[in-house]
This record gives sequence, C-alpha cells and structure tokens, in this order.
Amino acid sequence: MSTKKMLDRVLSARRGVQVNEEGDEDDESKTRKHLSLGIRFTKYLTRFRYLWQFMALCLAILLISVLLTHSRQVCVSTVSSFDPVSRMRFFGFDGLESDFGYLGVPWCRSKHGKTVEWTNKDLLKGLEEFVQIYETRPIKNNMYGMGFDHSFGLWFIARWLKPDLMIESGAFKGHSTWVLRQSNPDTPIISLSPRHPEKYLKKGPAYVDGNCTYFAGKDFVDFGNVNWRKVLKKHGIEDLSRVLVFFDDHQNELKRLKQALKAGFKHLVFEDNYDTGTGDHYSFRQICDQFYIRGGGHSCFKDGDEARVRSRRKKFWDKAVDTEELCGPGEAWWGVRGQMRDDFNHSNKAITYTQHFENSRFVESVLEVYWEVPPVAGPSLTHQTRYDPARVSNPIVEDGRFRMFSRLGLSSLDTSVFNGYTQMVYLQISDQES
Repeated sequence: MSTKKMLDRVLSARRGVQVNEEGDEDDESKTRKHLSLGIRFTKYLTRFRYLWQFMALCLAILLISVLLTHSRQVCVSTVSSFDPVSRMRFFGFDGLESDFGYLGVPWCRSKHGKTVEWTNKDLLKGLEEFVQIYETRPIKNNMYGMGFDHSFGLWFIARWLKPDLMIESGAFKGHSTWVLRQSNPDTPIISLSPRHPEKYLKKGPAYVDGNCTYFAGKDFVDFGNVNWRKVLKKHGIEDLSRVLVFFDDHQNELKRLKQALKAGFKHLVFEDNYDTGTGDHYSFRQICDQFYIRGGGHSCFKDGDEARVRSRRKKFWDKAVDTEELCGPGEAWWGVRGQMRDDFNHSNKAITYTQHFENSRFVESVLEVYWEVPPVAGPSLTHQTRYDPARVSNPIVEDGRFRMFSRLGLSSLDTSVFNGYTQMVYLQISDQES
C-alpha cells in the first residue's frame, strides 16, 4: 500500500477509546414477571397492614445509600493516587489490573517485527543485582536527572550489549556516566555535555570518570557536529555495531536519529521518550502515536469517551494530560498540540498531520528493534504519582506483588526515585541499503 493511500485511510479514521457498555433494553418477559411478583407482595403487605412499616424501611435504606455514596466521593477526591482502595472505587474493581495501557501504548513498528532478546525473567534477575549497585551511587539526590527506573534500564541494556565503546550526549552531574561505568567497568566512554560535570562538584556531589573522554565545557561539540570517523579511529573502533549511544540531551529525537544514521551507529538509547502532549522535545513515542498503530491516535471531541477518561485520570496522576491540554488549534493533537519541539523547548515548529505521518513512516523504515523500558513496579508498590499507567506498558513487578518487591530490595529505596519515568527507549537500527 502506498504512503498516500495509507495516509488517506488514516485521515478518514475516527475513533476514540472503546468503552464497553451494557445495553439498556430489558427483557419484556422478565419485566412482566417482576411486576406480577411486586403486585402480589404489595397485596400481602396491605392485607396484614405492614405497608407503612415497609415504606419506612425503604426510605431509611435510601438515605443510608445516599450518605455512603457522598462519603465515598469525598474519600476518592482526597486520598492519594497510589491508594488501592481509592483507585478501586474510582476505576472499578478491575482498576488495579487494567490501569496499565488503558489509553493505549503506541510503540513504533520495526522493519521486520523483531524484538529484544531479553525476557522479563532476565529483567527481574537484573533488578536484584542493580538495587545493591544503585545504593552506592555518588549522587543520592539526582533532581532533574535520571531516577531509578531509567538508571536500571540504561545499566541493563549496556550490560547486555557489552559494547566496545559507550557514548553519551548530555551528562549533567555525571550520574548516567556512573551508570554506564557500573555496567561495563573497563569500557571507554565518550561524554558530550555543554557543561563539564566537574563544575557541579563545587556545589555538591557529582561524578567524573577516569576512563572517559570529555567533549565538555570549552571543548564541547554537539553530537551532530563531531567528526565521528576521526574520533572512532582514535579509539580503535572499526565495527560501529559494537558502539552504544545514549541520548539525554533534550533534542528532537528525529534529528538525533538522522545524525546517528549518518554516522553509522546501530544501538541507541533515548532517556526522555515523552508521551504525546508532554515534554520539551519531539520524541519517538510522539512520532509513532498514529491511528494505524495499535493504541495510537486521539480524538479531540470534548464530550467523547477519551475526553471523559482523560479528565478522570487527571485527578490522580500529575503528568496525565486531559483533552483540552492535548489538543491545539484545529484539533492538532500530534507532538505537543501540533508542534515539533526541540532544544529544551527553545525551538518550536508547527507541523501538519501529513508531516507527522511521514515522520513515522521514515522511522519505521530504519528500525530493526523498538523497545520501551517498562516501569520497575506498579504504583501501589512504588507510590509514584507522576506518570499515568494508562499510557504505559505493564511493569516488571506488577501491582500487589509486595513480597517480590521487597525481596528484590526495592522497598528499601526512597519513593522519590520512582517518579522520573518517561518511557526510556532502546532502538536498534537496521542495516541500510547502499
């Protein structure tokens, strides 16, 4: 199918969140049956002069029901979002199980449908090891930096791939450099950052690595401007599939992908893979949020099912986005209200849906693997209140499994370290045709 035909089909699609509802029609025979029983019962009460007592009892039950409903509503509006009882009242008895992915999780489609080699069992085994490593981190309060979920994701991917060289674009205080070092103690690192991490040592904890080449401070060079052929030759790297590149620089991820393609890199990790309607740069999650992808596309109809669900969830999750925030002028929901953000939101460019659609098709044409790091555990365990589970894949440790959460050592961590999840993503680039 051509891109034009596919786009025409997408643009004609109109769909929102599917909500199953019970039919309102009653079975006529059942209605007659109940009516007959009711008449007989009323006659019985009248005959024995108990009708007024029965009516008084019904009125009392009605008043009690009203009071209970009111107190339940008050409770729901005041308790914290991770309280399982309040969530059950708000979302229904299956709320804890059905929260994750309820509003769709649109993953980019890979070229050949491949996925990662590791399994959830591998992730659980890695978690048990990483918790002890994480507790030795030099920067305990990494505010505005990576939390536990993404730190684990980066460490796990880097350790699994065992690259010959690790490159990071965006170092901040050096926490990600430290994580990479824990994954591969002897592997050289190249770090690109406008400000050298050592500058932060004057104000508090930071990390500077002894086996790292820094392009930072006065020596800073943007990732897209580095002469990678020269740099890689200096490090003795000939096989670019043995290099891992990590981006935490808040730049347009489509731009970074094209720069990585030009250089020939195969393995990429992006830390802030912001959901549609959020964030300070155009991300892969936003790019691949399309009607033709399962869980993708949005409705801007303010009285629609999606709008109602989003409005309710906004009360529980700090980063949840309602329809009014999601949709910009002309019902533009893609990117952030129809904009392609870049460079910490210092640069914005309005794009059409056609351009957004073509961006997605381009990304798909070069992807071998797309995998979003899942949250380490459900919110009833981590007590996180930031990301909305309805737009996230199932966690490694599911809600309610406190014994496993505790056995892995996760219960010993401060709850604040679980509030930084933004769908970190690993990409493997396919071999390009010459």
